[in-house]
Amino acid sequence: MAAPTGLDWEWATRTGGALTKEQRRRLAVETARTLPATVPNRVRLALGRRGRGKLDFAGLRLPDSALAVAAETEARESLSPHVLHHSLRTYYFGRVLADLDGATYDDELVYVSCLLHDLQLEHPTPGRCFAVTGGERAAAFAREAGADPARADAIGAAIAAHITPGVADDLSDPGGFVSAGASVDVIGARLAELDRDWVADLLRRHPRHDLKRHVIAAFEAETKAVPEGRVRWLNGAGFLTMVRMAPFDE
Repeated sequence: MAAPTGLDWEWATRTGGALTKEQRRRLAVETARTLPATVPNRVRLALGRRGRGKLDFAGLRLPDSALAVAAETEARESLSPHVLHHSLRTYYFGRVLADLDGATYDDELVYVSCLLHDLQLEHPTPGRCFAVTGGERAAAFAREAGADPARADAIGAAIAAHITPGVADDLSDPGGFVSAGASVDVIGARLAELDRDWVADLLRRHPRHDLKRHVIAAFEAETKAVPEGRVRWLNGAGFLTMVRMAPFDE
């Protein structure tokens, strides 16, 4: 599904991510229309039928620009182990799905956005969405690291957008890339399209560290801190149940 219009970077920074009644209604309508699309993934997983999506780790070259290296350092210094490895898995899952979809993407931009997309996940700010404050922090970091303002804002916008339902449909969009990759890791979305052995290898390289428990705790804290935000809406729509049911051993 397409993300509802109006939930963009300008809206995020202006409102802190607070939803109006009309925005909540549109999110509910779009989600209800597309829920049936999640069923085939769950059926395939239940039947043990898996796709061939994977990356060759041996030949994979990660972005190594000054901005990318600085972002990796920032992530390793700022994030807890479970969030750090989730952020790295988000990038790898996003890469595979983008390849499956034939999507084109800016590798440096999505790499930095994935690494930094949860900078504020475990640090809720009263009245201001963690994805928005994380996007603002990441944009400021990118500018300080030498990125031009437009590129820095693109990183911030991707991070702010990644929890908006619908953005994951377009992996050519940086926010969609982050959202799709994170959705695999958090709720198992599109997992059936990925090679089982490759996923197992990825989890050995980047362990989950009991991610479900940490995400649930973070989202519960976020709901209290930002009662008008997207996380509270997602939780009300059953997101935490989806996290608990994600097909990963912790």
